[in-house]
Amino acid sequence: MHPLNRKTTTEEKNLPIKMIQFGGGNFLRAFVDWMVDILNKETDFNGGIAIVKPTEGGDYSELKAQDGLFTVILDGIRNGKLVAEKSVVTSIQQVVNSYTEWETYLDLAKNPDIRFIVSNTTEAGIKFNKKDKFEDEPPTEFPAKLTIWLHKRFRYFEGDTSKGCILLPCELIENNGDALKKCVLAYADSWQLDNEFMEWIESANHFCSTLVDRIVSGYPKDRAEKTQEELGYEDKLLVAGEYYHSWVIQGPDTVQKELPFSKTDLNVEFVDDLGPYREMKVRILNGAHTSMVPVGYLAGIRLVSEAMDDKEVSGFVESLLLEEAAKTLDFPIEVKRKFIADVLDRFRNPLLKHQLISISLNSTSKFTARLLPTLKDYFAKEGKLPKRIVFGLSALIRLYKGEIDGESIPLRDDQDVLTFFAIQWNKFDSNELSLKELSQSILSNTSIWEEDLTTLHGLVESVSRNLVAIDKNGIHSALANL
Repeated sequence: MHPLNRKTTTEEKNLPIKMIQFGGGNFLRAFVDWMVDILNKETDFNGGIAIVKPTEGGDYSELKAQDGLFTVILDGIRNGKLVAEKSVVTSIQQVVNSYTEWETYLDLAKNPDIRFIVSNTTEAGIKFNKKDKFEDEPPTEFPAKLTIWLHKRFRYFEGDTSKGCILLPCELIENNGDALKKCVLAYADSWQLDNEFMEWIESANHFCSTLVDRIVSGYPKDRAEKTQEELGYEDKLLVAGEYYHSWVIQGPDTVQKELPFSKTDLNVEFVDDLGPYREMKVRILNGAHTSMVPVGYLAGIRLVSEAMDDKEVSGFVESLLLEEAAKTLDFPIEVKRKFIADVLDRFRNPLLKHQLISISLNSTSKFTARLLPTLKDYFAKEGKLPKRIVFGLSALIRLYKGEIDGESIPLRDDQDVLTFFAIQWNKFDSNELSLKELSQSILSNTSIWEEDLTTLHGLVESVSRNLVAIDKNGIHSALANL
């Protein structure tokens, strides 16, 4: 079986690069790159993508070996029948590692065709780091790398306003476009870059806040061999996801004109106010994911669909959404119930093999962004703590012990966060801390939660009780007693 690349296929590498994409992970490849491919096939967009690796680990060697080609498998239900649509995505034209190919990365700034910049660096990716320097090759944070690139472009084209860019961050934080712009300007100020550059950032570039929605489960291990036999080639970058997709973009009319999504059947919507769309999606879909991960994993479950097959876990998620999250949303009840029902149906899709451990990446910052606002709003409105969201937080704290029944849990989060949790749990295991003291210490860490959660009346006690119930009786029994 031959490998997938441009030499073994008829796919030529000849699209002009119009988009830079920070990140080449499963989601962006099965979402943005797939969409650009459709734009190229169905409209006159005619644009290629240069993928830039924003982090130090890994080198995208497989993506380079396959010349940017990969296969997307989309699972869904159409007309009551399960379907799996397969397509080779050809939009990626170049792959650049900013850590080993810094000058190549900067040279992209000289390309007059580049107009769009996309990113997905997780909730923790858009931030200012005062340790980053303009002379670093590269600096640590993605916005710092971006600022240097934009400055290079500003200088090369001598401040030409037509060479500004449309930025479409996909990170799941509120007003992600504004947040990215704020970081870029903060770096420009910190590095004392010229005022003309800062004015160019303001006037020539559009930082559009966006909201993305598609469940991408990643490499389909259980059916990869069979799928490749059917396709007739080897693809190490197979990526599976649901057919459902939604991209809501807040920006000026010029952006909509330059991205001709309206000429396709893609579910892309341009709006003046992203707020209501984001709040519904984050509190329901993403909140469900973030609460499900620690509860399901501690119950011995590893897939989202399996969690939905488990009576206690699925009941926990559904009740959390209907009885807690929904009460904090200002939408008609029928709208909220319909959205929740659709989300739960998507979770039940048996063709999606969505690993809970994959969703667990940066779970602490995800809880802060996705569930903490709901917890606080519910508390303010109802005068009591939302017991299921609190239980999800308790399970998250237990998950971050890093082991369950002697099995190591492959946690992925900021190293300082993981180190802090390890130290606290070690103190508990050595009887230096009681469970209440452990809860107090963890919940008061403002660097993790962005505020002192012990100020929420009764939270420390509730978390402590949940931790006792989880370890004494098991997660299923603890759920049943909720």
